[in-house]
Amino acid sequence: MAFGLKKFLSRVVNVPPCSVVVAAAGSSARMGGIDKLFLEIGGIPVLAHTLRALAGCRSIREIIVVTREEEVEKVAEMCAGHQITKISKIIAGGATRMESVYNGVLQVSPEAELIAIHDGARPFVTESLIALVVEAAAKYNAAAPAVPVTSTVKQAKNGMVVKTIDRSELFEIQTPQIFTAELIKAALQNAIDQSLYITDDCMAVEALGCPVKLTSGSRENIKLTTKADIIYAEALFSRRQSNENRVRV
Repeated sequence: MAFGLKKFLSRVVNVPPCSVVVAAAGSSARMGGIDKLFLEIGGIPVLAHTLRALAGCRSIREIIVVTREEEVEKVAEMCAGHQITKISKIIAGGATRMESVYNGVLQVSPEAELIAIHDGARPFVTESLIALVVEAAAKYNAAAPAVPVTSTVKQAKNGMVVKTIDRSELFEIQTPQIFTAELIKAALQNAIDQSLYITDDCMAVEALGCPVKLTSGSRENIKLTTKADIIYAEALFSRRQSNENRVRV
């Protein structure tokens, strides 16, 4: 066994128990009314790709899926049909993403020391990426994968540029975002009580004054949001399949 793989496996064995809440209760509004989670990539629904990737990760002990109430049975059938393991519960979400995630967090096993929150529409997450975030969360209490912003960023008002933002300290945040269990429960409860507007779960933790450690994300760990993303996803899936076939040969 290569030294790098030994080191990776030793880290996985020593990490605290981690449960993952999958946010899959969105409306897919920017997909033109198409439910992106059930669009197929390579003949497999997007959500099934995501759940299979998570289930195959040694760091993850259980998976809770939060979906729309009318989709609970459909998701359960999909999980059974694709033989997805580690699913402990499939529950209905709330009126907002934050409420949906909180519903899921409350259903996590009491044995979980870490709770990961992952977008159902990020099907290309990898075990190595997850392992890095788990390790960082165990050390820093809160962690998330990120990639540096590469485009020029402008601040504008009424369609006119106000200034150019220094991108050297800007990052695009991805999921899974992982936290110690008590921290994320308290953070989400506070965000709900205070009616805070948050766009990701790190913001709830930041509102408590807690720092979040950033780890290396991946350009391939995309969130499928528009129809154009599906075209890229198909190409990415085909490339991965070709690489796997070459390895088998």
